[in-house]
Amino acid sequence: MWRHPAWRTGRLAPAAATVGLSRSLVAPMCMAGALVASGRRGGQRRGGLVTLAFSRCGGQGREEGNAPMIPILTRRRVAAAAALCGLAAPARAQAWPARPVRLVVGFTAGSSTDITARIFAQAFSQAWGQPVVVENIPGQGGAIGVDRVAKSAPDGYSLMWAGNGAITIVPTLQQVGFDPLKDLVSVCATLGMASVFIVARDSPFRTLADVVAAAKARPGGLAYGTPGVGTPQHIAVEMLSRQAGIRMEHVPYRGANLSDVMNGVLPLGVQNAGAAIPFVREGQLRGIAVSSLARAAALPELPTVAEQGFPGFEALSWFGLMAPAGTPRAIVDKVQAEAMRVLADGDQQMRFAQMGLEPMGTTPEAMHAMIARDLPKWAKVIAEAGIAPGR
Repeated sequence: MWRHPAWRTGRLAPAAATVGLSRSLVAPMCMAGALVASGRRGGQRRGGLVTLAFSRCGGQGREEGNAPMIPILTRRRVAAAAALCGLAAPARAQAWPARPVRLVVGFTAGSSTDITARIFAQAFSQAWGQPVVVENIPGQGGAIGVDRVAKSAPDGYSLMWAGNGAITIVPTLQQVGFDPLKDLVSVCATLGMASVFIVARDSPFRTLADVVAAAKARPGGLAYGTPGVGTPQHIAVEMLSRQAGIRMEHVPYRGANLSDVMNGVLPLGVQNAGAAIPFVREGQLRGIAVSSLARAAALPELPTVAEQGFPGFEALSWFGLMAPAGTPRAIVDKVQAEAMRVLADGDQQMRFAQMGLEPMGTTPEAMHAMIARDLPKWAKVIAEAGIAPGR
């Protein structure tokens, strides 16, 4: 075994003197030394292990009264030490949460993001026996809240209830202080919601083909309203416009634009299903399409965009749970498992359906893949449409 020249002088810690030992092996070795070195201290050999008076891992280790010595571990003891190290994560998850958990929402109280977060927070609190406190940190399309969680300690006590816009659209549209794929860990994509293309009940538009024809007849002259710049609804219309070869004027609102569509001020509006469903059902607005790949359960009579000549078209709003990168996998799995139980509850499913929401329930890996897929997809639409903050 090669030894560093400084070994002979006693200036090199034993753990560092053995070439080729990775940190993952040195750490269990240090732990094993502490576990086995009981009874008499000093240079007592027990089954091939030189027991040392170790300080902290990586610190100076000496046999009392002698020069530093290399801890010699049998494979069996290395495996045993590694197994003991591996027990720490499940034990930590079982003990978690030992205090209140913060669930950050990037929008104001009363928003659909906030309402859905509180449903899950209440269920989590009951299951875990600890308060799960919703903290509203609005701004930058939800991205400020995401950034706050990304910079929090990865101990499971800061979770994010994120809308997909904040993690798949805003990072392309604006400068943010986080990378959704590197600075956060996905837990579970929970609920999805289609957007509804709506017109006044006496509008001449009855299908998307009618809208496309009007837009082609007056390039840039047909206006449409959405809840704001960079929202999933805005991106959905721009993606449709690219595919249809049309150009329409975007009118961003701060929230719903239902009254202006009803009154004919706007010839076309696009809203999330939760906001549009009551008015469509009551006949105050006419729905002409939904943005989901399959028909929405809450409005099964409305055809999809894909059915009306745009195969594969899909642009959903969805909510998901995230945590800071480095959060123990055992805790991530515990949160994901409880989210799945909420989604499987019959009463909760009825509640979600009334809001136009449909359960998704993904694994952490599947949610991560969704984000990785949507980031370039929406970036392409944003670039081609020339979308920028404020317009």
